Amino acid sequence: MTPEQSAIAAQLEGERAAGTLSAEGLREGLAALCADRRQDLLYLHATSTSPSSQIVAMTRVAGGKIVEPPTDPDDWPYQTPLDAINDGWRVIAFPNTALLALSADDPQGLGFEFILEKWS
Repeated sequence: MTPEQSAIAAQLEGERAAGTLSAEGLREGLAALCADRRQDLLYLHATSTSPSSQIVAMTRVAGGKIVEPPTDPDDWPYQTPLDAINDGWRVIAFPNTALLALSADDPQGLGFEFILEKWS
């Protein structure tokens, strides 16, 4: 929660405790809490379906724009999907094993892609 959101929540809690919170005040407070929130996305391509597997490629969408990762994988903010999860990212899609290649000569799909989200 941002400092602004914390202040709005504290104000609503204070008005509720004092018995002065109106329906209109609650609506306005909720609208203010949700204003300007954006969904950030993190696409992680890993070496297997395990959340602890090594990441081999990543793409991040933040504030509605694609953010290129550092060119050196050692400088990436996460080395595994589990690292991202531990940093507050929520998994919204696990790798779809139906898309996995049957053999190296017959690629059928995208591989081990985790898609995660965070709200800012």
